[in-house]
Amino acid sequence: MSSLRCISKHPTISLIDSRTSLKELKQIHAQLLTNGLLNDPNRLGQFVATIAIHNPNNLDYSNQVLDQCHFPTLFAFNSMIRAYSKTSTPHKSFHFYNRILMSNDNLSPYNYTLNFMVRACAQLSGSETGPSVHGAVIKQGFENDPHIQSGLIFMYAELGRLSSCHRVFGVIPEPGVVCQTAMVSACAKCGDVGLARDLFDEMPQRDHVAWNAMIAGYAQCGKSREALALFHMMQVDGVKVNEVSMVSVLSACSHLGALDHGKWAHAYIEINRLRMTVNLGTALIDMYAKCGDMKRAMEVFWGMREKNVYTWSSAMGGLAMNGFGEKCLELFSLMKRDGVQPNEVTFVAVFRGCSVVGLVAEGCEHFDSMKTVYGIEPQIEHYGCLVDLYGRAGRLVDALGVIDSMPMKPHAGAWGALLNASRMHKNLELGKLASRKIVELEAKNHGAYVLLSNMYADSKNWDGVSNVRQIMKAKGVRKLPGCSVIEVDGEVHEFFVGDKSHPRYDEIEVKLGDISMRLKSFGYTANTNPVLFDIEEEEKEDALCKHSEKVAIAFGLISLREGVPIRIVKNLRVCWDCHEVTKLISKLYNRKIVVRDRNRFHHFQDGECSCKGYW
Repeated sequence: MSSLRCISKHPTISLIDSRTSLKELKQIHAQLLTNGLLNDPNRLGQFVATIAIHNPNNLDYSNQVLDQCHFPTLFAFNSMIRAYSKTSTPHKSFHFYNRILMSNDNLSPYNYTLNFMVRACAQLSGSETGPSVHGAVIKQGFENDPHIQSGLIFMYAELGRLSSCHRVFGVIPEPGVVCQTAMVSACAKCGDVGLARDLFDEMPQRDHVAWNAMIAGYAQCGKSREALALFHMMQVDGVKVNEVSMVSVLSACSHLGALDHGKWAHAYIEINRLRMTVNLGTALIDMYAKCGDMKRAMEVFWGMREKNVYTWSSAMGGLAMNGFGEKCLELFSLMKRDGVQPNEVTFVAVFRGCSVVGLVAEGCEHFDSMKTVYGIEPQIEHYGCLVDLYGRAGRLVDALGVIDSMPMKPHAGAWGALLNASRMHKNLELGKLASRKIVELEAKNHGAYVLLSNMYADSKNWDGVSNVRQIMKAKGVRKLPGCSVIEVDGEVHEFFVGDKSHPRYDEIEVKLGDISMRLKSFGYTANTNPVLFDIEEEEKEDALCKHSEKVAIAFGLISLREGVPIRIVKNLRVCWDCHEVTKLISKLYNRKIVVRDRNRFHHFQDGECSCKGYW
C-alpha cells in the first residue's frame, strides 16, 4: 500500500497552513488531544505531516509531536524527510530514515521515502551520501522508478557529477519526459549546453519544464542571445510561460544589457497577469539595474508588496553599481528600519555603495558591524570590497594592510582591487606586487598583465612594457579581445575591436571620422601611452579610435533617434582614453551614454561621468 495513502484529513487539521503560528498550533493540538483523535496513529501521522509540509517554520514542533507517538507511521516519517529535504538542514532527513530502518513495526523504505532522500542528498553539496542512498535505492529494488531516476539525475547534477548523470540515464530503457527533462537540465547545469540542446531537440514531447531548463541553461552559461531565441520559439510552440521562464529571460536580458528586451519581458508579465512573486520582482529589479535604468528598477522595487533580503540587496547593489552610493546607504537604513535582517550579499552592496562615493569611515563601521551587530563572519569577497574601499580613496597602505591581515589566503579579487588602485594613483611598486600575486594565483589572468603594462607605459618605462609583453608571449597569455554590445530596435549588435564585419561598417567608419574631427577641434589629444610603443603615433590614435565601445557609440549615433540614450555593455574595463572621449562625445552630441564595463556603470551626460573621479 502506498505510504502516502491516508484517511481523509480531519477539518481541524485542515486549518493548518503556512500562516499558522506556534500558539495556534498548540491550540489545535490541545483540541485534537481532548477529542481523542490523536489516539489513532494515522491521525497523529497526518497531524505531524501537515505541520511539517505546510508549516515548515515549526518543524521542531512536529518533531516533538512525532516523538510522543508510540507507533509512528511511514507516512509521518516520509513527511518529515520530505520537509527537511527542502530546508537549510537537509542532513536531518537521515535521522528519520534511520528510524524507519530501526523500527520495531517492520517499516521499510518505500519509493517515496527514497525519492525524498535522494532530494535531500542533492542539497548536501560535496557529500558522499548521495551514492550511498543510490545504493539503497538499488538494494530496495526501486531503481526503475521514474521519479527516483529523475531525482538521481538531479542529485548528481547538483553535485557536479555529469558522468554519473549519464550512467543513470544510460540504463533507462525508455526514458519518459520527466527523465529526459532531468537530463537536459543536468547537462545545462553542468555547462554542457551543446549536449543539452541535442537532447532537447531529440525529445518527442517537451513540456514547459524542459523548455525552462534549456533556457535557464543558456542564461546561466552566458549564452543570453540563445536563451532569448529559444524563449521566442517556446512562444511560437504555444507552451505555457510561467515565473521560471521569465526569471531566465530577465537574467539573459541583464547579461546582455538588452533594455528593450527587458521592457518587453516586463510588459509580457503584466499583460499575461503573471503573479509578481518575490523571485520575479527581484529578477526585474536586477534586469533594470544591470541595464542602467535605476528609475524603473526602483519603481518595481517600491511597487512590490512582498520583499525579502535579496530584493533589498538587489536594489542596493544596483544603486551602488550605477554610482548612487548615498541612495544605496539610505536604502540600507530603510531596510533595517523595516526589520529585514541583512545577509552577506547585502553587505557587499553596502561596501560598494561606500566605495563609489569614497565613504571610507562609514564603510569600515559597516564592516565592523557585520560581526558585532549581525553575527555575520566576513567572507573573502567582503575583504576584497574593503581593499577596494581603501584603494579608491588613495589609502594604498591601508588597502595592503587589509590583505596582510585577512584570516584566509587573499584571492585574486583582493589583489586585483589593489592593482586597480595602484594604477589609479600611479603607485608602480605596489602595482608590480599586486600583479605578481595575481599571476601566482591565476597564471592566465590577462588583465593583471595588461594593467601592469599600462602602468609602465604611463610612466614611459618602455623596457617594463616590453618585458611584460614578452612574459605574456612566453606563458601563452592572450589579451581577451574587447567586445561591446548595443541594442537597437530590439536587436542586439556585437562589436569586437578591429572587426569590420558589421553590415553598416562603412557608415560607422564615416561617423568615427566625424567624431575624431570634432574631438580634435575641441582640443582633445589622445592618450596613446598604453598603446604598443613600437608603432607610429598616427597608428596608435587609429588603434584607440577602433576600441569596441567607440565603434558601438558611433553605431548608436547613426542608428538611434535623437534623445534616446546610447546603452553599451563591454566585457572588459573601459580604458581611460575611452572614458574621457565618451565624456566629450556626450557633450558634443548632446547625448546621454551609459556604459557598463566589467566593474560598474558609467553614466555620461553633458561632459560629465557618474563616477565623479572614483573610476
